[in-house]
Amino acid sequence: MVVTPTWVGFEQGPIRPPSEAASLLIRLNRNCPWNKCTFCPVYKGTRFSLRDTDDIISDIDIMSDMADAVKKLSWKLGFGGEVNRQVAQSVFSGALGATEQVKHIAFWLYHGGTSAFLQDANSPVMKPGEMIRVLRHLKEKFPHIERITTYARSATVARLTQQELEDMRDAGLTRVHIGLESGCDEVLTLVRKGTTQKQQIEGGQKVVAAGLELSEYIMPGLGGKKLSIEHARETAAALSAINPHFIRLRSFHAHRIMPIYEDVLSGNFELLTDDETVDEIRRTIEGLEGITSTIVSDHILNLLEEVEGRLPDDHEAMLAVIDRYLTMDDDDRLLFRIGRRAGFLRSTDDLDTPEHREWALRIKRRLTESGDVDMDDAVRGLMNGYI
Repeated sequence: MVVTPTWVGFEQGPIRPPSEAASLLIRLNRNCPWNKCTFCPVYKGTRFSLRDTDDIISDIDIMSDMADAVKKLSWKLGFGGEVNRQVAQSVFSGALGATEQVKHIAFWLYHGGTSAFLQDANSPVMKPGEMIRVLRHLKEKFPHIERITTYARSATVARLTQQELEDMRDAGLTRVHIGLESGCDEVLTLVRKGTTQKQQIEGGQKVVAAGLELSEYIMPGLGGKKLSIEHARETAAALSAINPHFIRLRSFHAHRIMPIYEDVLSGNFELLTDDETVDEIRRTIEGLEGITSTIVSDHILNLLEEVEGRLPDDHEAMLAVIDRYLTMDDDDRLLFRIGRRAGFLRSTDDLDTPEHREWALRIKRRLTESGDVDMDDAVRGLMNGYI
């Protein structure tokens, strides 16, 4: 008779950045301390709370025990401690119990086990000394971890001292993800972001000065038609002042579960079309000056996944990707939008494949079979499943 372990679980939060898909997820707090942004549906209806540091430490200890069990299973299966596909599949088949947590550990080790992400929305809101204690314990239990990252609000890191950020770096923190969303004060006020361009710049510059990697997320389309020009211009100005390591595109899509959707329905917020959003991204990139950031388009809501590169070297190449799309004829642009939003096109080149083009045409026929259809609304509807 095979006896599988009975594990005491550990907490995990609901989200992490796409770039942290293979990271160990460690929950330092629950939900978001601000939780007023009208474009964000994630934590609405929940209450923020800081977790007790001892409970976080206990979670890390449980993760360490699970990792040891996975490696022990590897030895038992004859793989010498290596967590390969066979070991991971054995864990997912229930060899170490049916908990999702032990599967998460096996998945993490299978992908190298070298990165960790601190959840939820704003880990640095906890006392710096307590966060440093967590970081040190994490490095003690998993000395092979090379990258530890976290979400943070610019308002939070702006309030930290330079020394506190450097102490976090020395304890093991390597990267901070900040949702800048916009550098335009009018847009920030509109969506209740709870910060200003000045504070965004101050927080970002502090992170960079502390020797930490910085990912700034921007949200093309967040100003709607009314503030599109200002949104692009002022966001580029803020990013140029910060010079983050990464600029990550997160195109805005209004979903009925977002508070801002009421403004869309009432007509107070007029959405950009895909083409207008792409043009806004172009203007934002054109406005970036004197920085060496890497632009990343790593989210399915972005129409043009290929708009990626390192500034200043790849500046013209990124604009060329945008211009190629904008100069396609109307029918091809629509077919590409349909294929991208349906999830099977990743590049404008993919539309040259007859099979892909036929798939897009079939979806277009299905969307229009009911008669007079607003195609912008129909294509937006394809995106709802990604929120």
